[in-house]
Amino acid sequence: MNKAASLPGSTGASYAAIALRASIVFIILCGIIYPLVCTGIAQAIMPHNANGSIIKDSAGNAVGSELIGQTFADPKYFQGRVSSIEYNGAGSGSNNYAPSNPDMLQRTKDSIEAWKKDNPDVPIDRLPVALITNSGSGLDPHITPDSAEVQIPRISKLTGLSADQLQQLVDKHTESRDLGVFGEPRVNVLKLNLDLQPLLK
Repeated sequence: MNKAASLPGSTGASYAAIALRASIVFIILCGIIYPLVCTGIAQAIMPHNANGSIIKDSAGNAVGSELIGQTFADPKYFQGRVSSIEYNGAGSGSNNYAPSNPDMLQRTKDSIEAWKKDNPDVPIDRLPVALITNSGSGLDPHITPDSAEVQIPRISKLTGLSADQLQQLVDKHTESRDLGVFGEPRVNVLKLNLDLQPLLK
């Protein structure tokens, strides 16, 4: 005979009540208290990051996030990487094409032709691969320093700004490796263009 079955209160109803109470406790702990504590700590320690790393212009208007790239149609501005999702922050990803995929090859050819048209003064062998390839997320807000520098002749020609002025902007916005070890040097395109914008007026 199962001794547990004869214990007082060991009915299905009592087990259900215990399970219900445990569920309520964990819902309150894990679904309410824990998120509120984490949110409070994040807001106290790093509010800028916790609120989406929003970038504001000189007038205080939100113009984007440090974490999501943008498309700059005007050739007077520095251009970011190719994005197969048009930098749509609602979802990240890419088509994950194989190197031999016809669509990817055509997109790459189109990107190269567009580069040659917009940057006739720069030899094609100086075109960084990063400017004609998609990042894994399709949202990458950064380009490599050489990807920024190779755009200087075009922007200088269109704006009248000297190459030295533009190089100083690129140097100012070049971020080094994290902790001096992780990642690669990079330039946030949105921040760079925000600094460039006042010089165009």
